[in-house]
Amino acid sequence: MLAIKLMRTGAKKSPSYRIVVKEKQSKRDGAYLENLGTYNPTRNPAEINLNLDRVNYWIEKGAQPTDTVSRLIKASAKAQAATATAEA
Repeated sequence: MLAIKLMRTGAKKSPSYRIVVKEKQSKRDGAYLENLGTYNPTRNPAEINLNLDRVNYWIEKGAQPTDTVSRLIKASAKAQAATATAEA
């Protein structure tokens, strides 16, 4: 079973994360199938870079996002919608 999870990167006490698709039972920082984006909580406001097309593709294929990742997906979609209406 596939999951969309956070994979920790960055230095000690300065975390940043990759949002990746991986097997549900694999280790937190183990091998992954695809990198979907990044999340940097140390910035103010937190920086989320996410490829929503690929996220939707993997969700259609049966990958289940964790609770935190689903919250990040919603925030990213909301931010993209806001920029799209600002440009129009």
